[in-house]
Amino acid sequence: MVATFPLVIEEMTLEDIPGVQEVERASFPIPWPANAFRHELTGNKNARYVVARESGRIVGYAGLWLMVDEAHITTFAVHPDHRRRQIGERMLVRLFEMAAALNAEWLTLEVRASNLAAQKLYEKYGFRRAGVRRRYYSDNNEDALIMWTERLRDRAVRDRLAKLKAALDHDDR
Repeated sequence: MVATFPLVIEEMTLEDIPGVQEVERASFPIPWPANAFRHELTGNKNARYVVARESGRIVGYAGLWLMVDEAHITTFAVHPDHRRRQIGERMLVRLFEMAAALNAEWLTLEVRASNLAAQKLYEKYGFRRAGVRRRYYSDNNEDALIMWTERLRDRAVRDRLAKLKAALDHDDR
């Protein structure tokens, strides 16, 4: 199933925080507080966040930090009622584009060891497992898998992204 359109992915603003909080509470056992997002948008010059908006309602969001030459995906969620519709995939494409625009060499992230759907999406986009952070998640002490891409400027990475993005764009028709 694909997203209902128009789906818009754009930069997160302070006005988006209440909608982001709804997605956050529905997605995570220990949600980030609103003030954390406020700080990310106003006080962290290395942070970039996007929201996915469908018919004006926020249905997902994602963010990254630029840390020297890597773009670290810090948070990523799609509201449970809107999953399995390529919204997360479209946000991931946007994060790749943002990372490239910031001249990042790689993208990296942590994902719950039990979140097989997310791992499958990340692997589709070229992320590979690089290690484990034991007991990383404080709600249940679950391990996190550390995943990295190859260099974003490598031809194979750019070609994969272009092919996957073209397939998404084709689904929009």
